[in-house]
Amino acid sequence: MSDEKNSTEGERPKSARPMSKTPMFTAMHASRYERQDLIKSINEAEVTNLICYVCGQNTEIDRNDVIGFFDMLHNIDEGSPIDLLLHTCGGDVDACEKLVKLIHAKVGTGEFRVIVPDLAKSAGTLMALGANSIIMSDTSELGMIDPQFLMRDNRGNELNHSVIAYLEAFEEYSAALKADPKDPVALLMLDGFDGKVVKKFRGIRDRVRTFAEDLLKRQGLEASRISGELMSASIWKTHGQPIHHADAKQLKLPVEYVPTSDERWARYWKLYCLQRIEIGEDKKIFESSFVSQTMGG
Repeated sequence: MSDEKNSTEGERPKSARPMSKTPMFTAMHASRYERQDLIKSINEAEVTNLICYVCGQNTEIDRNDVIGFFDMLHNIDEGSPIDLLLHTCGGDVDACEKLVKLIHAKVGTGEFRVIVPDLAKSAGTLMALGANSIIMSDTSELGMIDPQFLMRDNRGNELNHSVIAYLEAFEEYSAALKADPKDPVALLMLDGFDGKVVKKFRGIRDRVRTFAEDLLKRQGLEASRISGELMSASIWKTHGQPIHHADAKQLKLPVEYVPTSDERWARYWKLYCLQRIEIGEDKKIFESSFVSQTMGG
């Protein structure tokens, strides 16, 4: 009798209802629940696994992003289709390569698509080149894959320099001087170039070109031509010049155009807008149906 009594007294009373999130917790995370519910509905409609990488205007692709991508890919089965909703102005090419390889390792022979709701510029365009198809609409734009390098001018101000524009100018004046060793303009302009910088920039350019060609070859595309055109300062007059869906198709990139009036695009755009509101200008978000984390700020 004594053992039975002690056993009964040690038992916890059974809960009258299942455990649930508190009202305050639910209210505090309501926006995240809304976004993740929308991701789930997109996954069902598209029969895919949507992951989202959305960067504020003051952030860029960097090595720390590996943590967020690894988390987003954690619950996805090997060989499953993956869609990446991507918004970025660019960043570190080496980090970009690592992120693309993480996705390729997970997706295997499955389908990998990139959705560009707004911008995927520079290194973001490189990420898009790794996809089997790039979903774009009238709000979407890619950019030339022109590496930018931070340098100081004569007054000590830090400025981003276009690697491609710098090298094209150097090669133009070098050719002019070769044709006429006394060309005064070529002599004057070449005096402003640093041989060490030229060598460094050539290495950066070749690194980007090789990476772009490897990604394009993986899709069976005209790697040399497309990468050359995406890196041409004579085609794209500025680093920020938009490459719209029609331009991308003309380049023979695997673009799928979805009108802004289409229900599919409406879902992508709503999700993107909710994520941009969440991160502001100084953060980036990594989000899937399982994961939601922000970095920066």
